[in-house]
Amino acid sequence: MRRWLNRILTPPLMFVAALILFVEEVLWEAAKRLMAQLGRLPLIHSLEAAIARLPPYGAAAVFLLPGTLLLPVKIGALWLIAHGYTLTGLQLIIAAKLLGTALVARIFTLTRPALMAIVWFARLYTWVMAWRARIYGFVKASSTWQALLRWRARMHAWFARLKPGRMAQRLRAIRRLKRRGAVR
Repeated sequence: MRRWLNRILTPPLMFVAALILFVEEVLWEAAKRLMAQLGRLPLIHSLEAAIARLPPYGAAAVFLLPGTLLLPVKIGALWLIAHGYTLTGLQLIIAAKLLGTALVARIFTLTRPALMAIVWFARLYTWVMAWRARIYGFVKASSTWQALLRWRARMHAWFARLKPGRMAQRLRAIRRLKRRGAVR
């Protein structure tokens, strides 16, 4: 019975896990790039420098700050959903999640050295990262993950062909051909 259940449930659950990890990786990279660009602004740069200089428990407080600041937003989104504004509430939850993740990622990058000075945090971080590596290894070894990577490569190639510069080149070539009378 258990083997049968594993054979039935493993493929769809593996697909869901691979899809979640794939989306997470794509969003994580985009969020890192966006936050790094924002970090170039003078005010943000000085704020980041101040965060990076915090002592360990100050860094821990700042690290928890985005989650606590976004909690009222998420509660408001649930209120919207409960009062019939489902789409607006879901959009607000997704936006808060994306913003929160980007902020936490950037703050963690800035505060990691100070946070690792806290013994219990360093142990917890090591344990979580080991657990994450095992799960990621299992999912990334799956055929579903490999298929998602092949799909991503095809999408990158497709979007590369649609770059504005290339489209402009193609339009100019079509205009030249029209002037010569080769294209109607």
